[in-house]
Amino acid sequence: MAKHDTDLSDLFHALADPTRRSILTRLAEGPAPVSELAGPTGLRLPTVMRHLSVLEDAGLIATAKDGRVRTCAIVPEALTPVQAWLAEQRSIWEARLDRLDEYVMTLMKERDT
Repeated sequence: MAKHDTDLSDLFHALADPTRRSILTRLAEGPAPVSELAGPTGLRLPTVMRHLSVLEDAGLIATAKDGRVRTCAIVPEALTPVQAWLAEQRSIWEARLDRLDEYVMTLMKERDT
């Protein structure tokens, strides 16, 4: 995976905002109309729509319009690249920490002898 994958950057950008994360948390319970998502935020509707646009551009949500009601739904599989990147980073750092631990233990043994 490229270090500067555009899709990954879009996902992290979308996840960086607490309002967008709270919207995703709500949508994890099930689809919801925009008006329901806007209520708890305390933000004006145009601001919420911009947040939804960022989430949709990142592929994290899908929207559908039925008459005057726009409903949003989470797209859970969109988080797969984030999970893969984080797993890769975890593996790298665990290996580094294991090597550091081994080095420190070696130094301690040498010091004790």
